[in-house]
Amino acid sequence: MNSFLKSCTALTVALAFSGQAIAQVKELGKGEGQVNIVAWPGYIERGETDKNYDWVTSFEKNTGCKVNIKTANTSDEMVALMNEGGFDLVTASGDASLRLVAGKRVQPINTDLIASWNTVDDRLKDAPWFTVGGVHYGVPYQWGPNVLMYNTEVFKEAPKSWNVVFEEMTLPDDKSNKGRVQAYDGPIHIADAANYLMFHKPELGIKDPYELTEDQYKAALDLLRVQRTLVGRYWHDAAIQVDDFQNEGVVASGSWPYQVNTLVAAKKPVASTIPQEGVTGWADTTMLAADAAHPNCAYMWMEHSLSPKVQGDVSAWFGSLPV
Repeated sequence: MNSFLKSCTALTVALAFSGQAIAQVKELGKGEGQVNIVAWPGYIERGETDKNYDWVTSFEKNTGCKVNIKTANTSDEMVALMNEGGFDLVTASGDASLRLVAGKRVQPINTDLIASWNTVDDRLKDAPWFTVGGVHYGVPYQWGPNVLMYNTEVFKEAPKSWNVVFEEMTLPDDKSNKGRVQAYDGPIHIADAANYLMFHKPELGIKDPYELTEDQYKAALDLLRVQRTLVGRYWHDAAIQVDDFQNEGVVASGSWPYQVNTLVAAKKPVASTIPQEGVTGWADTTMLAADAAHPNCAYMWMEHSLSPKVQGDVSAWFGSLPV
């Protein structure tokens, strides 16, 4: 991207964030009786899927705040729901969090009201995907890798490279990968292509898969156009991807550890790996709606979400990393 475009981008971001309200909740009162949360699948469990994983029931009992969950499958869906209103919290990924801040859909967090804030990993406390001008617009929730999920009956050994989803080839079962692989259905997947090129085409000079020059961006798009001829279906719904691996003949795809765990628990021939090129990742933040109707319950939930028990349970269930 040339310097003019960089300047325009910087100006756009600056204008978007200028004039942000910095008002914060100053003190907590009695819970309002409920809290409405937009969350990724598998992020908030009450024991209905597996009785051993329930970090909602105890919260409701201890606070009197009923937890209402609206599942969203993409960052775009999360942003749309928060724009509609009616929700108190959202577990936003990095490709949504700054959009929510710029759109004034979330409000600053008073970390003094969250007792467990000091337990958060120092690498995440001031992360740029939810901290703007030194102001925190959320509380870290979980983070993790985008792994390569594969069928162990097709791949007797873990694939060593992401090339199985980016280049046409014959797989170990002597069948083509065409129509048998998937890729994530979202602009953030461009970074996965850039990460692949960073390893295989060092002459492009890619240093950060999330920050590309115009030539690097074009190269990533060219690779994605090749991948388009291989992909049977792009995925964005975790449950549908799980079904595709079970019933639709999909044998390799970028994925989240959650789908891997779900399929392994169902005793399906699936495993995951981190190939030689490395992986991209994600980091999700619990953010408070600008017009939250239940801020006290919301703050109580944010504190609860940082407890060692919840962090451990979410990590074990989703396959992510605690904050």
